[in-house]
Amino acid sequence: MSKQIVLLPGWGLGVVPLQALAEELYAALPDFTVQIQALPDMSGKEAAAVIEQLDQQLPNDCWLLGWSLGGMLATALAAQRQSGCAGLISYASNACFVARDTWPMAMTEATFSAFHELCRTDFAAGLQRFTLLCSQGAKQPRQLSRQLLEMALLADSAGALAGLDLLAELDNRAAISAFAGPQLHLLADADALLPPAASASLADLNPYATVELLGQSHASVFDQPQLLAQRIVSFIISGQHA
Repeated sequence: MSKQIVLLPGWGLGVVPLQALAEELYAALPDFTVQIQALPDMSGKEAAAVIEQLDQQLPNDCWLLGWSLGGMLATALAAQRQSGCAGLISYASNACFVARDTWPMAMTEATFSAFHELCRTDFAAGLQRFTLLCSQGAKQPRQLSRQLLEMALLADSAGALAGLDLLAELDNRAAISAFAGPQLHLLADADALLPPAASASLADLNPYATVELLGQSHASVFDQPQLLAQRIVSFIISGQHA
């Protein structure tokens, strides 16, 4: 019975946005180990190499919990580990971040390409745009956007561009279908980066997966940590006794 939770952060903002959620989880599960794992350097690496590096870094039989890009990596790793993963939880993560013919419920390729180009030519402006999108739907979006921008990894433009390339590459449809352990995918009601309507398509991938709308914005892991922690803890407890 695993008592380890590993949190993987999203793109461009580092580990700080997950600290409040980690604290809430530890307060509710004091006999658990809760760690936030920074994403590895993705420069020059394909998805398989990044996932393999995470597999080597992270403890076996832990709960994998990821936000956005971190959730997509957690999903891929859970499917690779199978019984070696206690369970999978993602927030604001899609099976495919960029839409394709067979998965239209995602960011359009044109929108993604425009954002990628903005980050390439003016990384600071790209991060500002990103934090505005992350906070859209929150009760105080401007305040939340400013807070997120203060956390942004302004110095790591090369790594950030590699992370965007990884987002475009990842396709977790087979991973979600194949993972046999407990999995919970939480999407936000007003996410500007991931259409909430993707929840139905995600649920269709695996009849045993739990897919729910919870939280307001893409950044509710930071803005509503108590709300998310309550649902996550409930799911983990039920998984521990399954």
